[in-house]
Amino acid sequence: MESPSKSPDARPSAVATLVATLAGSLFLILGTLFLSLLAIVLGWIPPRGRVVFRLARFWSRCVLFFSGVGLDSSARVELDRSSSYVFMANHQSLFDIPALLVSAPVETRFMAKRSLFQIPIFGWALKLAGFVSIDRKSAQRSRSGFTSALRELRSGASILIFPEGTRSLDGELLSFKRGGLLLAMRSGFPIVPVGIRGTLAIRPRNSYLIRPGTAVIRYGEPLDPTAYGARESGRLGEELRSRIAELADLD
Repeated sequence: MESPSKSPDARPSAVATLVATLAGSLFLILGTLFLSLLAIVLGWIPPRGRVVFRLARFWSRCVLFFSGVGLDSSARVELDRSSSYVFMANHQSLFDIPALLVSAPVETRFMAKRSLFQIPIFGWALKLAGFVSIDRKSAQRSRSGFTSALRELRSGASILIFPEGTRSLDGELLSFKRGGLLLAMRSGFPIVPVGIRGTLAIRPRNSYLIRPGTAVIRYGEPLDPTAYGARESGRLGEELRSRIAELADLD
């Protein structure tokens, strides 16, 4: 567990918000550019993706540090580091990603929207890291992303998915997309529900201000997707949604 620097509910001062916004945004631009270039240079070192994942973790620590964001993470059970998992978390903020990258108990790849992969340099680094592009507007590219995610899981990496598909504006859980559930059911790898709290106050989707605070991450007990029949994705989704809500303290 990483000790939080502030209470999740503490209200930062205007000065603290200004400093965090300037420092955090500056690192998001310059730090991301520098580390993405470094990832492109080092990303070819075998095994592919491992070096870039470590750089992504370092990038995440820096994003949190320069933005004045503390991290409070814990897991209800210890995961087997030699196994692969499908992590599924609620999504509230840009800061969910660095908080999850830092706290992830095993090496993890994200499924991210295709537009991020189209950003020069940054998108190339994401691809080298083994992160998976998803494009729900194209059935063919969606199938390709599904296949890539299965390949990453079977190669020993874990996959993290935001089943809501987008960030919530008010913190309430949105409806879940079926893709993540189908991926877990097809692969047979355990699903780990993850609850995130505190990041909405740090930077909601409709704001550029960064307010110092604490990101709270809670990893729950794995769910076995093979315990559900081929036509029971709905029941699995309900159980997963209930666990994520409880972990994120959204009940």
